[in-house]
Amino acid sequence: MKKNLFISVIISSLFIVALPANAVETRCGWLQNPTPANWYLTDKDGTWTIGAQGGYQAKGIENIPDAGDKEVVLTNGNHGYNCACLNVTVNSNLMRIMEIRGGEALPLSTCREDPNVPPMR
Repeated sequence: MKKNLFISVIISSLFIVALPANAVETRCGWLQNPTPANWYLTDKDGTWTIGAQGGYQAKGIENIPDAGDKEVVLTNGNHGYNCACLNVTVNSNLMRIMEIRGGEALPLSTCREDPNVPPMR
């Protein structure tokens, strides 16, 4: 009995070490800022919340890359969307980006031509 418990504890410990908490991922897709303080990233896995006006804001939101005027589609005054890759930590259960470590704005054609990124509507 003690031997089985010991083996179980060792296996559990190895499993925990193998899955690092807050691993940085690179996620690419449509970076949306439809209205002030509302930010989302839509990629192959769905739409991730980055920030909600008057509520949640991801840590490091100031690290969102600037796309410049040429690579932004304006949909609401000076708010809209562009294509980007972000280096982030996420909470997959909540579909929430927890921290933005950096990123890169990409040409709109990159997202438009990527079959894994859903089209913008």
